[in-house]
Amino acid sequence: MQQEPAPFSRHLRVHRHRGHTVLEFRGEIDISAAVEIAPYLDRVTTRPGARIVIDLRSVEFFDCSGLRLLYRARARVLDHGGQLHLVCTHPLTLRMLRITGLSRLLPPHPTPDAALGRPEATSGTL
Repeated sequence: MQQEPAPFSRHLRVHRHRGHTVLEFRGEIDISAAVEIAPYLDRVTTRPGARIVIDLRSVEFFDCSGLRLLYRARARVLDHGGQLHLVCTHPLTLRMLRITGLSRLLPPHPTPDAALGRPEATSGTL
């Protein structure tokens, strides 16, 4: 499979780790950043059997636009038989994930290695 080049974006860095595509969100993830990230995220999350890690450790601000990106990515990956893992350590972002219930659907982990050590974590339910 040919890896398409990562988009040029100040809000998204893409790399591979342990056979997974890692989407590292960066900076302030608001509506403007979400518009920038969404097209690439949509492409990679609809690939059959996609194995993806979304890493939020470099995020300074995260609003409902970011939550919407995560929820949409999770739904698309699961619809196509893939796996999606989340990495997050920022206390306010973790709080938003808990308050909205998204942390039960997409449990956050402190590192990509920790996330990949628990593949069953992608199957949470409300």
